[in-house]
Amino acid sequence: MVGYDPEAKCVSVAEAAAAGSASGFVTRVLVSPLDVIKIRFQLQIEQLSSRSPGAKYHGILQAVQRIFREEGLRAFWKGHVPAQLLSVGYGAVQFMAFESLTKLVHNVTSYNARDSFVHFVCGGLAACTATVAVQPVDMLRTRFAAQGEPKIYRNLRHAVVTMYQTEGPRTFYRGLTPTIIAIFPYAGLQFSSYNILQQFSEWVIPAEGEKGGNVKNLVCGSCAGIISKTLTYPFDLFKKRLQVGGFEHARAAFGQVRMYRGLLDCMRQILREEGPGGFFKGLSPSLLKAALSTGFIFFWYELFCSLLCTLKSTDSTTRKEG
Repeated sequence: MVGYDPEAKCVSVAEAAAAGSASGFVTRVLVSPLDVIKIRFQLQIEQLSSRSPGAKYHGILQAVQRIFREEGLRAFWKGHVPAQLLSVGYGAVQFMAFESLTKLVHNVTSYNARDSFVHFVCGGLAACTATVAVQPVDMLRTRFAAQGEPKIYRNLRHAVVTMYQTEGPRTFYRGLTPTIIAIFPYAGLQFSSYNILQQFSEWVIPAEGEKGGNVKNLVCGSCAGIISKTLTYPFDLFKKRLQVGGFEHARAAFGQVRMYRGLLDCMRQILREEGPGGFFKGLSPSLLKAALSTGFIFFWYELFCSLLCTLKSTDSTTRKEG
């Protein structure tokens, strides 16, 4: 169902956008707490260890307990409004672009639209398109998730106005370079790995049919998320570090803060002060989140597409009978 299938011809580009938005919305609600923890880990300069003096967070369970104790349950959904805007917008643009690109490949080239390499390239390009479209919202989501108490930004409107007045319009695209560098292989690996795993599962269990298909989509999506996230994780960390530049005063309660002049300076400082392991801070919650979010994204997308196809088929049958 993911990607253009000349034999199916069931889901239009607009319907793919609607299914992508819906899958992004549902998934964001479920994985938001892990996203908050991941961002807190990524932005912490000190080592993620109880042996590190001044380290606010040591591990996932300790971080959950501390955030809950200090900021309450709602803290796990900090920045949820911009995060939902991000997920809905990103899901719509990504899947709409992916379906359009795979259809274009089928119509104007000799490549098979179901080929894993085609899914890698089209998935990467679709994600880059979606990233540019929603980068300002991602910036807002990161700022909200990163701030502690007392809050610097009261609400979404206050954050937009304050950032624009104090840092200028370019601040909404901070971290775009490492994001684009990372998102192409990350999304490409997601789509191609999902495609390969789906083909492998059909080869292993050829007679499965529709039964258990939703579980298979969830498992294949989760595995694809783990593979892609592990291989591209450092660039996600660089992006988060750059996005909180100029926001250091709101990070004072979390420990040390650093200022970076750009992507290369960020990489050099992390390597010098935190070692190679610094590039993978927050990997554990990130992998857990990637497994759940990617699995849910493909699961819900396939499910919503199937529902749309069923509704269209039922409507068509009703019209013929009428």
